[in-house]
Amino acid sequence: MTDQQLQELRKTLQDELKRIKARPDNDEIFISTELSNYDNHPADQATDLADQATELAVDNFNEFQIGKIENALRAIDEGTYGVCSVCGKTIPFERLEAIPTTLTCVEHSENTAGTQERPVEEGIINATTSDPSNMKDYRVDGEDSFLVVEEYGSSDTPSDRGYNNQ
Repeated sequence: MTDQQLQELRKTLQDELKRIKARPDNDEIFISTELSNYDNHPADQATDLADQATELAVDNFNEFQIGKIENALRAIDEGTYGVCSVCGKTIPFERLEAIPTTLTCVEHSENTAGTQERPVEEGIINATTSDPSNMKDYRVDGEDSFLVVEEYGSSDTPSDRGYNNQ
């Protein structure tokens, strides 16, 4: 990597850091000014809650990004930028250009860890409804499962079941 490329990446990182830090802080503490939420529509309350959650998520993401940018700028100052922090191989300029905050090569990237692993559920569940399970050792055939569960009780009254008291 040339000095010009390194300076270009440093400028990109510094510009991104300025952009994130220039974002107005929302230090507003989300408290309700209402004495009671009784008269508020549940959708209004849900909107307020969603706004709070979104703002918190954005703030957390920005803090995470600031940390990554500062780590990358520190690596530039220390002369270790562009070298994988795990294996010591040179990180290609194209990767640094695409993800300037990266400190690892593709092989040691967080994003590739575990991508070959599949969810445990896929070993049991099929995508078809005709045979929804790969497990062939059925304890219940599934057809009368409601009747089996209902033996343990239900909220049905005798009149719901059609019993006559005659």
